[in-house]
Amino acid sequence: MINQFRSYLSSISLRKEGKGEGLISLFLTFAYIGLFTIGGGYAMIPLIQQKVVEEKGWVTEEELVDLMAVAQSCPGIFAVNIAIFIGYKLRGVPGALATTLAAITPSFVIILLIALIFAAFRENKYVESFFLGLRPAVVALIAAPTFKMAKTAKVNLRNIWIPILAVLLICIYGMSPIYVVLAAGVGGYVWGQWVNKEED
Repeated sequence: MINQFRSYLSSISLRKEGKGEGLISLFLTFAYIGLFTIGGGYAMIPLIQQKVVEEKGWVTEEELVDLMAVAQSCPGIFAVNIAIFIGYKLRGVPGALATTLAAITPSFVIILLIALIFAAFRENKYVESFFLGLRPAVVALIAAPTFKMAKTAKVNLRNIWIPILAVLLICIYGMSPIYVVLAAGVGGYVWGQWVNKEED
């Protein structure tokens, strides 16, 4: 499994901009992402896309979609997984350690501080109103890059039934996302084998 993962990352070509990136640059970039992300791992997607794809050019949008699919399919926290994968892709194990530490440190410190004072303020109507207003914004933060990445992932009228079916299975029928991910992976592999045979 580990060797297959390494082969997958190796198959993604290193971009010229990423080869010379220092560990400090990786750390500061993901510390920024971790510090200004509100709403959890999936809310990181817009910032990751902006900093890593558009500004730094470390990965392409297609590579980011692939890395997100791998991150979602692996055990662990999505945000940490994607940080590990990008760090490893650019600088190997030291890069993975730098991006992981950077991604979790701001959240850890902030949550620790909030935990110390939250009990005293959780009944405060202003704090409650703040969180009520924050929830829709977080949904928008997740939804916006999802539609953009759908284009990158080449979701069209012929295959749009796949994400729709996945949503229905999870939301309406209560199927575990694990089974949906596994089924999609197996289906994609079978489809790829069938297409390759057709081309041969």
